[in-house]
Amino acid sequence: MTADPGLAAPAVSIRDLESDRDYQQCLSLQRSTWGDDFHDLVPPAVLKVSQKVSGLAAGAFRGEQMLGFVFSLAGYRDGRVAHWSHMLAVNREARGLGLGKRLKFFQRDVLLGLGVEVIYWSYDPLVARNANLNINGLGAAPREYVRDMYGGDTGSELHSALGTDRFVAVWEIASPRVEAAIDGARDRAPLPESPEQLLNADLETGTVREPQQADREALWVEVPANIEAIKRSDLEEARRWRASTRASFEGAFARGYRVVGLAIGVPGSADVPGAADVPGAADDPGAADDPGSAADPGSAADRGRYFYYLRPEGQES
Repeated sequence: MTADPGLAAPAVSIRDLESDRDYQQCLSLQRSTWGDDFHDLVPPAVLKVSQKVSGLAAGAFRGEQMLGFVFSLAGYRDGRVAHWSHMLAVNREARGLGLGKRLKFFQRDVLLGLGVEVIYWSYDPLVARNANLNINGLGAAPREYVRDMYGGDTGSELHSALGTDRFVAVWEIASPRVEAAIDGARDRAPLPESPEQLLNADLETGTVREPQQADREALWVEVPANIEAIKRSDLEEARRWRASTRASFEGAFARGYRVVGLAIGVPGSADVPGAADVPGAADDPGAADDPGSAADPGSAADRGRYFYYLRPEGQES
C-alpha cells in the first residue's frame, strides 16, 4: 500500500498521549487494527495510569490526528528494570512512512533517559516484515519461543487459525548491536548454502531435521514472505508453516542455539537486501510489538526468501 502523500513523515510529530482526544484516538486505532471483537483492547484509564508509573503511551500525530501509537509497561525482569512493549500500531493510510520505526526510536530515547536499558516484546515468528524490522532494523534478538502466548482465540482476525505462538524479543537499547543496527552498520546474515542446513526444508511432509550442535555451527529456519496471503489462499499450507517452524525453533533452542540474524534473498544469489531495502520493514502488533500485528502489510515477496539464522549461544557471527 502506498502512503497518502499528504501524510509526509516530516509533518508528523511523536509525543506522549496527553488529552482525552489522544486516548480515545488510541482506543479507536486499536479497534481498527485488531478488530471490534478483540478481547484485549487497552482502555484509556490503563494508558493514563501506566504513565503515572513510568509506563510509556505515545503517538505519532499529524496535527491532532493520530497516525500510530506505541504502549509499553514498566517492570522488573531478570534482575533489571525493564519495559514490556505491549502494543504498536500504525493507521492503514500512514503505512509505508516508517512510523513504526520512528515510534520505536522515540520509545528508546525516552527510556534511556529514565535509565532503562532493556525492552521486551512479543511477535509472531511467521510474520516476515516484523522479523525484518525487529532484527535487522532495530537490532532486537528473539530469545524465547512461547506456544499460544495469548491463547488460542483473542477475538482478533489477525490471530485466527494459527494460534498465537510468539517469539519474545529482547532489545538491549544501549548495546553496540542496537547502535549498529540503527546506523545500518550491522553485517547481513548469510543465506544457507545447502538444504541440509535448513531445519524445515521439507514443508510438504512437515519433517524437521534434528539439530546437532556438535557438527553444526549454523542453522537456518525458513518463514514465508507473506503468511497472511497464504492464510487466505491455502490455510493448510499456513498451518504446515506453523508446525514446521514451531518444531524447528523449539528443537534448536533446547539444544542451545539462538537466533542471531535474519537473512533475506535467494540462496546462491549475490543480491541480498538489507532491512532498508525491503518493503514493509518499518511497522507491527502493529509493527513490532504484540499481541498481533498490523502496521505495514507489505510482503516483499519479490525480494526473495526469509531465513532465521541460528548459532550456538554465545556465537554471534
